[in-house]
Amino acid sequence: MDLLEQVKSYLKISWDDEDEEIERLINRGQSYLNELTGAELDFETEGHARSLLFDYCRYAYNNATEFFEENFRTAILRLQLMTGVAAMESGADD
Repeated sequence: MDLLEQVKSYLKISWDDEDEEIERLINRGQSYLNELTGAELDFETEGHARSLLFDYCRYAYNNATEFFEENFRTAILRLQLMTGVAAMESGADD
């Protein structure tokens, strides 16, 4: 199942009329989370980044993005720390 279908399933959307808009929400969410962490995140595999992306899409779909960062502050910080540690570890391998 591709990312669009997974987000639609998460949002309980079974119709295809809004696919283009949901694709835009996914792209916007990926860009937003990449900017917050300063890295290119992997949204294809199960994990923290993908979970936050799904929640971002839920907030964006319901026109509530202004509350996302506040409500997910701890999860975003955790993702930033995980990304920073991974970058440091990969830099140490070089």
